[in-house]
Amino acid sequence: MPELPEVETTRCGIEPYLLGQTITGVTVRQPRLRWEVPDSIQSLVGQTVQQLTRRGKYILLHTPAGVALIHLGMSGSLRIVDATMLPRKHDHFDLLLASGNIVRYHDPRRFGALLWTADPVQQHLLLRELGPEPLEAGFDGDYLFTQSRSRTVNVKAFIMNAHIVVGVGNIYACEALFLAGIDPRRVAGRISRERYLKLANSIREILTYAIERGGTTLRDFVREDGSPGYFQLELKVYGRADEPCRVCQTPIRHLTQGQRSTWFCPVCQH
Repeated sequence: MPELPEVETTRCGIEPYLLGQTITGVTVRQPRLRWEVPDSIQSLVGQTVQQLTRRGKYILLHTPAGVALIHLGMSGSLRIVDATMLPRKHDHFDLLLASGNIVRYHDPRRFGALLWTADPVQQHLLLRELGPEPLEAGFDGDYLFTQSRSRTVNVKAFIMNAHIVVGVGNIYACEALFLAGIDPRRVAGRISRERYLKLANSIREILTYAIERGGTTLRDFVREDGSPGYFQLELKVYGRADEPCRVCQTPIRHLTQGQRSTWFCPVCQH
């Protein structure tokens, strides 16, 4: 599933093609995505794109009339293509631009979304209860420590909870916990403030570096220009079961937590 760095990489990639552009048409070939694409999405037609932002894993396309919310789901991607390029199978919607370019959404599993709101976007049902952005003010170790008190869930599930902090998906949770030296099985409420300070810094460091390197290449994800990201080549624990730890050479362990795979080093993380 595309995580925060993949979504931010996509946002940055398509932003130059969208800002200041007028949307001349919206073509929806498959409205049955995670949620039905609303007829109100046609409100985009004739609107000029003022801003392109991200909240969690949602790309927000701001216009004078309202905001379109785009989610990439598990396998979705956005491309900038020429208007003469014929759609492929699983190309579910196009945003036609006055420049002659098209923003095209491709999603084999149809778990993504295209939604519309004319109300303040931060009050949207899908956004209003989200936690802080991990790369912005309001997120730090003191915040994590305060939120973790009396929590009995494991620390990995805790930092993956979007109500606590947005955008820390499975890959980056595993990598941040390794960098912070924290065992993912530890109970969230029993971790010290000092260790949460280190974990918050590790989350920011991992996410920032992944964005700089173009996100993580998964089976279904490539960058908006069609080239793969590169961060996967440097993963320390994720997907490396039984391979030697890059620090201590101990075999990386794998387990399942809450139906999600977890990888960690039993020596470096405690």
